Amino acid sequence: MRMPLIAGNWKMHRAAAGTMTFFESFRPQVEYSEHREIVICPSFLDLEGAVAAARGSRIQIGAQNLCWAKEGAFTGEVSGSMIRAAGCTHVIVGHSERRKYFGETDESALKKTLEALDVGITPIVCLGEREKKSADAAIVEQFAHSIAPLSEAQFAGIVIAYEPVWAIGTGETASPRFANDSHRLIRECAKSNFGAAAGRNVRILYGGSVKPDNAKGLMAEPEIDGLLVGGASLDPVTFASIVNI
Repeated sequence: MRMPLIAGNWKMHRAAAGTMTFFESFRPQVEYSEHREIVICPSFLDLEGAVAAARGSRIQIGAQNLCWAKEGAFTGEVSGSMIRAAGCTHVIVGHSERRKYFGETDESALKKTLEALDVGITPIVCLGEREKKSADAAIVEQFAHSIAPLSEAQFAGIVIAYEPVWAIGTGETASPRFANDSHRLIRECAKSNFGAAAGRNVRILYGGSVKPDNAKGLMAEPEIDGLLVGGASLDPVTFASIVNI
């Protein structure tokens, strides 16, 4: 049985005071949500504050990115060990916005995934097509370059997030059936590369304009193991309603 995971990606929103206010409201609303894992990914500057605010709860904190290097002359970057030291358990890798605005590739996503695993953080590895019509080919290609080179043991330590780029921040969401078919394809890629058991066990999240009114339909699909939520995760009541579906 795959434990559902609901992750909130705050992107470049919210300052420290807002983070504390969010957790004061959010924590009691998900106190008894033992049926799924909850991960919130604030900005780098708010990681330690979020870890402190979540302490004693089931809420886990993740980062939105990491550097593939352990240390060195990499101005502006943050290493996996720094993220781990801040108290994070997860990190988003290869998000489509990182690819679009900062030139990240399948190859850099692989290097970051390996570094996250090496320091003991669970990478949420993102993949997805830019155009709906090219979904299957894009998924297979990205999986081949950013995930397939992992060892079986390494693959067992990751979470995958399917995020169709055409649905991110556009208000257009992949239908539950379309999303489920894409998740099934990713699972077949996993089975082909890492074996049937690995394919069955890997958790695959859906991300792309997730809101309370579409989350229930998405989570009802058998291949969808959770959600990577963007804007809707910024409001504690809205995000709690998604967690508690």
